[in-house]
Amino acid sequence: MLTLIKLIHMLNSRIAPSNLQHSRNYPKRNFVDGVVHRERHQTKVGLRTICTIVALSLGGMVQMEIATARSLDVAAVSQSSQPTTLIAQNPPAPAPTPQPAPASSAPIPNLINNLNLPRTGNEVQITGRRSITLQEAIDIAFRNNRQIQAARLTVDRSQTGIAQARAAQALQLQLLGNLQNQGSPLIIGDPSPTGTNSASNVDGTLQATYSIYSAGRNESSVRAAEEQVQFDRLDLVRIEQLVRAQVLTAYYDLQAADSSVIINQAAVADATRSLSDAQLQERAGVGTRFDILRAQVQLATANQDLTNAQAQQQTARKRIAQILVVDNNTEFTATDPVRESGTWPYSLEDSVVIAFKNRPELRQQISLRRISEQQQIIASAGDSAQVNLFGRYGVNKSISTSAPAQDNYSVGVQLSWSFLDGGAAGSSANRERVSQQIFENQFTTTRNQVRFEVEQAFSTLGSNQKNIATSTQALRQAEESLKLARLRFQAGVGTQTDVIQAQTELARARGNRINAIINYNRSLSDLRTATLILQ
Repeated sequence: MLTLIKLIHMLNSRIAPSNLQHSRNYPKRNFVDGVVHRERHQTKVGLRTICTIVALSLGGMVQMEIATARSLDVAAVSQSSQPTTLIAQNPPAPAPTPQPAPASSAPIPNLINNLNLPRTGNEVQITGRRSITLQEAIDIAFRNNRQIQAARLTVDRSQTGIAQARAAQALQLQLLGNLQNQGSPLIIGDPSPTGTNSASNVDGTLQATYSIYSAGRNESSVRAAEEQVQFDRLDLVRIEQLVRAQVLTAYYDLQAADSSVIINQAAVADATRSLSDAQLQERAGVGTRFDILRAQVQLATANQDLTNAQAQQQTARKRIAQILVVDNNTEFTATDPVRESGTWPYSLEDSVVIAFKNRPELRQQISLRRISEQQQIIASAGDSAQVNLFGRYGVNKSISTSAPAQDNYSVGVQLSWSFLDGGAAGSSANRERVSQQIFENQFTTTRNQVRFEVEQAFSTLGSNQKNIATSTQALRQAEESLKLARLRFQAGVGTQTDVIQAQTELARARGNRINAIINYNRSLSDLRTATLILQ
């Protein structure tokens, strides 16, 4: 290709002087001869231009075929060093990139609490790479996340509170034992001391108590404990959804970082090709040094953007490892390709109703109000009568004498009534009534917040869905625009500025399409989280 361009350039330089000499040898030709001469000269120039265009076009087509294998559709190229695969309708061949070390497929061990700090650099070196899907990331987070583990332990603790509350309604048995020595003390300084009389006794009592009336205190304690378990279970669901949202955000950030690296690699490949074209044209005499400098600046900018994208990729990998609470020496990469993760089958109104039904925050406020109602009953029972059945059986034996043991028993009903407590019971009951109003107010606030989250996610989902279609069309147009800009530049009728601008627009179009898909998935995840519909 280069030899052909040089040959055309040499022919052009030889033809031009010969034409001038020919015009000097025949200065007195008539007007018709002059017209014929100019027509022949224009024909030669036109043939020369056509030959140049054909040669450059053929060379450009050859380079275009090679570059097409390197150039990638943003939604279709898979980076060999990245596990993320970008899906497109007509995926071309991927750009040649260095092959990374194979990812480890060994299962991730459970996190071990270690209070020792690393002392050498080898202990904090990245030793493994693990490619995971989104579902695997969620499962790992649910297994290792400390907030989820604490919420599960809280549920277990609340369940023991139910048994503790029910114990107040059961028969209570109590065994009391006593060993004592009784006698008169020895008086110091008494001139006629006498012996002291003392006796040692042992006695034991078995007592049974059963509450037959507690003014609703025992029953309300059990209901409050049961509502507390329900509240803690709902809180576990809330924390799980919070962790799920964090994992989704980190995973989509990782996909976006991987896609940004691929896009910038494609930009580097395009800039390299433009620099090669500018150098070829400069050698053939149809280009300028200015075009080469512009192409070199464009290539340097593309390399800088690629370096920044790779740094963001490393940050995204460390962030998802931190959220998953796993070994920091393992690096995670995304397996799932960048594509639409599904559709939303419900209308906005149905979505709001489903969210009101499923969201744990709303049901938690109802549970808190019910707990406060039971606490009010318990507080009101503080100045009410309490009635218990009791039975006692006791045995008394003197150790110092040989008298036989004596036993006794008693059975009866015990009434206790603190009818004057200074208003403590009434004040506690009034406090619980105020707490109920607070929970009702919080319920209204939470309900409005839930509706806003659903409406916001639904609106954003529709906008991002339209952006996917728009960005896909813009990507095709940007690819066609770059192809035409290169053909025009190779034919000598375009400028390097047109090529650079077309390359910039193509890189922007690729990024816009990837961002539109990822933002759509984010909105869909937000809508699923807001309505608690995971599938």
